[in-house]
Amino acid sequence: MKSLGNLIAALSLATFAAPTFAAPETFKVDPSHTFPRFSYSHFGYSTQLSRFDKTGGTVTLDRTAKTGAVDIVIDTTSVSTGFPLFNEHIQAEDFLDTAKYPTATFKSSKVVFDGDKPVAVEGTLTLKGVSKPVTLKVTGFQLMPHPLKKKDAIGANATVTVRRTDFNMGKYAPNVSDDVVIDIAIEAIKD
Repeated sequence: MKSLGNLIAALSLATFAAPTFAAPETFKVDPSHTFPRFSYSHFGYSTQLSRFDKTGGTVTLDRTAKTGAVDIVIDTTSVSTGFPLFNEHIQAEDFLDTAKYPTATFKSSKVVFDGDKPVAVEGTLTLKGVSKPVTLKVTGFQLMPHPLKKKDAIGANATVTVRRTDFNMGKYAPNVSDDVVIDIAIEAIKD
């Protein structure tokens, strides 16, 4: 009996002495502070900048294991160029074709960390029904309690350059740049 008591005591001590592992935390995208933007050269005259006004999704992080997942859905019908007629032009069949493809998605396959911070997110971008692997470079990251929501929140900026022709949107290339820079400013609140 004494040895059984010693075994139970040893197991109890081992339980308290074992390191605690953080569970993955899920953050829901804050649509009022998340805006994917895209820019491209317009005939070499200027760099045009537009954005999407409706974005949703989740970000999951396990800070201890240095892993994560990103799942973003962009409403492509919410494109905002600053000019209603041009919004329609961008949504037409030659470009986003929002009648057939009203959303674009990004689903990660890997989040790369440097220390405690993500520095890249590898995944698949699906745009106009075409899926391609891309790597978003994370240019800024913050995780801290949100001062108003009283919950943990994350914020990040990330960027990637894609080619329009890879997504069947090559009209006017190369006069209108084939390379498009996508920047996303994202904030998300812990569920």
